[in-house]
Amino acid sequence: MESDLSASRITEALRSGGSLAPDASVVDVAASAVGTGQMASCVRLELGFDRETDAPACVIAKIPSGDPASRQAGAAGAYETEVRFYQQLANAVSIRTPRCYYAEIGPEPAEFLLLLEDLAPAEQGDQLAGCTPEEAELAVVEAAGLHGPTWGRRELRDAHAWLVRAYVGTGAAGMGDAMATLYPMFAARYDGRLEPDVVALGERLVPKLEDYYRNTGPESVIHGDFRLDNLLFGRGAGAPPIAVVDWQTHLWGDPLSDVSYFIGAGLLPEDRRKHEGDLVEAYRQALTSLGVDISSDDCWQRYRLHAIAGWHMAVFASMVVVQTDRGDDMFCVMANRHGQQILDLETESLL
Repeated sequence: MESDLSASRITEALRSGGSLAPDASVVDVAASAVGTGQMASCVRLELGFDRETDAPACVIAKIPSGDPASRQAGAAGAYETEVRFYQQLANAVSIRTPRCYYAEIGPEPAEFLLLLEDLAPAEQGDQLAGCTPEEAELAVVEAAGLHGPTWGRRELRDAHAWLVRAYVGTGAAGMGDAMATLYPMFAARYDGRLEPDVVALGERLVPKLEDYYRNTGPESVIHGDFRLDNLLFGRGAGAPPIAVVDWQTHLWGDPLSDVSYFIGAGLLPEDRRKHEGDLVEAYRQALTSLGVDISSDDCWQRYRLHAIAGWHMAVFASMVVVQTDRGDDMFCVMANRHGQQILDLETESLL
């Protein structure tokens, strides 16, 4: 399929997905890049048809990255993981995602095509700028719509092999050794941009990471990269209040890792310190409304522990995807914010 976004290819895809009648065809495709993704690319397609149709006039195509390193990383399983989410899991959860008109993987590992609902005028969150406490509450409550319906459902995990693949997730075999190799490279690349106490924290954390990776707790399907760049906020008429995109790293894990990751990266440190307790409780109450029983103490303890999740992602992801100016800014911001989160919450004492 090699990123073919021609009129004939989109016609074929929309017909296959049931969104376009067999006697209608796409005759014009106007493409423009959108989003800030690094492992894959997103393209807005404005479509012209040869007759009146109920098919969407505008869709978002998600395709492999043009960068060889990012494409190779995606081919290791991330591309397939996202396609499988839309094919097999999206309808089993209540978290708001774009409607999927077409999803296909292969035949080669580096090839895939998604045609998704264009949620404009919703706007992508900005990882660098951060968000308001109100937006953060909207996000963590929405996360419960993923975690609650899948909480403890091991039969779901066992039925979907990609949820436990070793290429993704902090519990992957050998991840401790990998981080021991990657962290000095990370610290050297961003020398002068990382806060000194965060650099020192990383040096202390790396030898203890296997303790973190082996830690067990509640389990559900998790997003794995639940942060502002992967959220769309409805700041215009007709847009949903919030929607979640980028399912390349969803997996089976501790649901509180998504919550801690989002709060630590999405809020400026002063706002996080002031509001994180209330946000974690709002998330817990949303879970309770979905039938999940978890105490406030347990929820808070898991939140504290998983401050490491976002720091891990900043180090690991920065070393395996294409390097960009915005990416460098983002990974430094994430490392510094999560580092302060770990220090504030005394997460090291839990290892």
